[in-house]
Amino acid sequence: MADVMIERLEKLSTAELADSCLRLGVPIRCAPSDMQPIDKMMHCAGRVMPARHNGSVDVFLEALELAEPGDVLVVDDGGRKDQSVIGDMVAREVKFAGLKGIILWGCHRDTRELLEVGIPFFSIGKMPNSPVSVDRRTHDALEWARIGDWVVTEDDVVVGDIDGVIFLPFNRLHEIVPVAEAIHKTERRQAAIMNQGTSLREQFYFKDYLAKRAEDPSYDLRTHLNRIGGAIE
Repeated sequence: MADVMIERLEKLSTAELADSCLRLGVPIRCAPSDMQPIDKMMHCAGRVMPARHNGSVDVFLEALELAEPGDVLVVDDGGRKDQSVIGDMVAREVKFAGLKGIILWGCHRDTRELLEVGIPFFSIGKMPNSPVSVDRRTHDALEWARIGDWVVTEDDVVVGDIDGVIFLPFNRLHEIVPVAEAIHKTERRQAAIMNQGTSLREQFYFKDYLAKRAEDPSYDLRTHLNRIGGAIE
């Protein structure tokens, strides 16, 4: 069942998943907006394998000893922009271990080689130099990672694409995924109808909405779209 849900996630965008969370009342946990893929076509989805960096790559190699194929390595370097944390050698090893991607709250290097490796890779920037010191490693370095405002664990799933990165609770995927799929289907249908010459306002019966809102100021667009089966967010 878990593998099926992950497979379905791979066909959904982070925007659709964020909208699904909004509808369901699930906290929307997005990485900072500067977290971007090194190639715009990269997309990954998988269970989080967290690792907190302390200046040495051995924490990543140890994470791979615990990870399962299909996981995504999620690295916490505190959002630092004064050093690179991962280059192509680690990325090659992550791909060799069968993981689906790397999410790094920090900077990378070896961009040209990383593009050749091809594993989906998200970071907050590039920096040539590696760490110059090693801090004492904490006992729980492989139990959780902080990405921006959010702490994530193996109980979470991560999805990344050109719009950014979102974290989802694994135990609610059975709710989030079907709603996101419905949003995807609705928006694609609306786009196809627009291509045939019918505006979005016509599809949304927007004049009716304005009239209803004039009568009842509490009647908002989200309520209206829920009634007619539309989607725009």
